[in-house]
Amino acid sequence: MGIIDLLVLTIYIVAGGALIMVFTLLNTAYLTYYERKVMAHMQQRLGPMHTGYHGLLQPLADGLKLFFKEDIIPSQADKAVFILAPLMGLIPAFISFAVVPFGPKFTVMGHEVPLYLADLNISLLYVLALSSMGAYGIIMAGWSSNSKYALMGGLRSSSQVISYEIAMGLSLISVLMMSGSLSLVEITKAQAGAGLLGILPNWNVFCQPVAFIIYLIASIAETNRAPFDLPEAENELVAGFHVEYSGMRFAYFFMAEYANMLMVSCLAVVLFLGGWNPIIPRSVFEMVPGLGGYIGFIGDPAVWWFIIKLYAYFFLFLWFRATLPRLRYDQLMKLGWKIMLPVALANILVTGIVMTFLN
Repeated sequence: MGIIDLLVLTIYIVAGGALIMVFTLLNTAYLTYYERKVMAHMQQRLGPMHTGYHGLLQPLADGLKLFFKEDIIPSQADKAVFILAPLMGLIPAFISFAVVPFGPKFTVMGHEVPLYLADLNISLLYVLALSSMGAYGIIMAGWSSNSKYALMGGLRSSSQVISYEIAMGLSLISVLMMSGSLSLVEITKAQAGAGLLGILPNWNVFCQPVAFIIYLIASIAETNRAPFDLPEAENELVAGFHVEYSGMRFAYFFMAEYANMLMVSCLAVVLFLGGWNPIIPRSVFEMVPGLGGYIGFIGDPAVWWFIIKLYAYFFLFLWFRATLPRLRYDQLMKLGWKIMLPVALANILVTGIVMTFLN
């Protein structure tokens, strides 16, 4: 590798890491605005309106408020663990975006530049491992706060993660069986082209609808979102595991929750919705007079397909929160262990049998 190539690689890594951080931070901030607006319109309200045009500056105002709030640590808390817990939830959520393929490679000054920071041959395992680490932050926060409400929220979160992470992992095995790779880039490429009857896209959601439904339910439970938000149920636990946190430490938990929601949405797009592959082939757009130049103006349409799918999946989190009531805890556990786990195992068995006969 020459000096120029090494310099280009260094610039790419630094710039790519910075772009991922900016993308995640901006999304974490404005997804809260997106949620408040969507839920407000579903409930015949207006949502944020007064801070900027239609409330567009509300995330900035919320961030400034939390930044200047007093940081309180309970006198009887385990201070070292109390301080470390928010970072244990936030850091894994952010660094997992390094392997997400937002688009294919493109050429810059004769060099191929991919729209992902790293293409590991175990990308999926990397993401699942980091998502498991995030639960430690919640458990540590609940234990270190020296509060029975916080402790109960942390224990609920640990049992919830165990219940639904197993089902979610098993739902992904059938996808891996079809793609034959743990690389998110290879899984995306395997979904290119036409699928069933030559009409539908070759996406895993059409070949593995059961796995997709299991993943959808498990991803909502994994991120502690309604109707599975038992670790922070305000009518039972005041606020759950983060009840003793204030200021920016509370904001870290908030940021970690939305970053995790964004991450599971990215995974859903890559694993089930074709990743950067278009719903409508590029050739169809180029047939329309004048539209081909518009595509060139907005950049590679592959990135836009990914972003459209990403926010469409994220919309489901908001829809379910606005419409579904919170489950009881025994119902939550029953759904995970007695229904989703056996169904996921049966889906793997059926996939194996079908693939054996097709091959």
